[in-house]
Amino acid sequence: MSLVKHEIKTERRQQLINITEMVEKDLDIKEGICVVYTVHTTCGISVNENADPAVCNDMIYGYEKVFPTNDDFYHHAEGNSAAHMKSSAFGCNQTFIVHEGKLVLGIWQGIYFCEFDGPRHRSFYVKTIEG
Repeated sequence: MSLVKHEIKTERRQQLINITEMVEKDLDIKEGICVVYTVHTTCGISVNENADPAVCNDMIYGYEKVFPTNDDFYHHAEGNSAAHMKSSAFGCNQTFIVHEGKLVLGIWQGIYFCEFDGPRHRSFYVKTIEG
C-alpha cells in the first residue's frame, strides 16, 4: 500500500493527458483498489478511449459547448468559471480495481488527467489499497 505524488506540466488551456502508464508503474499490490486523485479545482480525472486521440479533442470540444470558457454572465474574478464547472462534471478522482497486479481496464480504456485552466504545473496522487 502506497501513496505516490506525480507532478505534471500541462501545455494548453484545455488538455487531456494519458497517465495510464504512470499509474500502472505505481501498483505495488496484487489485489485491491487504486485511487487516482487530483487536488486542483480546475482539473479532473477521467477514463476514456485511449486508441484514437480524436476522442480527447472531441471531449474538449463537447464540454466547451456545454461550459464555454468565455461567457459574459460569469462573475468569478479569476475568469475560470468554466474550468471549475468542467472539473466538477469530470470529478477529481477515479477508483480502479487491481487484480493480479494489474489495473482492470477495458481494452480501449485509458486514464486521463484533464486540464481545464492551463497551462500550469499540476499534481495528482495514486493511492493503492490492498484487499
